[in-house]
Amino acid sequence: MIRFAAVLTLLAAPVMAQDLQYTDRVTQTCLEEADSYGAKINCVGASAGQCMEDTPGGNSTYGMGGCLNREYTYWDGLLNSHYKAAMEQAKRLDGERPASMKDLPGAATALRDMQRAWIPFRDKACAYEASLWGGGSGQGPATVSCLMQQTAKQALILEPWD
Repeated sequence: MIRFAAVLTLLAAPVMAQDLQYTDRVTQTCLEEADSYGAKINCVGASAGQCMEDTPGGNSTYGMGGCLNREYTYWDGLLNSHYKAAMEQAKRLDGERPASMKDLPGAATALRDMQRAWIPFRDKACAYEASLWGGGSGQGPATVSCLMQQTAKQALILEPWD
């Protein structure tokens, strides 16, 4: 996790000097119009892609990293919101369980354990993605793109269903 934080920090400093033309609107509109999980997955990267097109120098390593990082932040916020809602649902389900099942692990415990297991999976998947770049200049944007994609998938998996 420390390695990813370092990559994000390195990307953020030069990009801050750039005036990124980023908005979450493209991704939000795409999600509103999507009618399935698969259609929602296709929304991942929409705002970052638009940012790269609209920002002068947006296709530079720094521009790509900055735009991708902004959308990663969007998905991370959505993931946190969805996790909170999913935990509330899980606790409600656990409260409705028959007395004969009260001593068995419930939905809230399973959700917490799943999320705790997902975090190292995400980090290892993105470390692998980074390794494919052999330390080249594309490694930073590739890592942030991976973090964005993995986080978006998890956010969509945890999307409230009631």
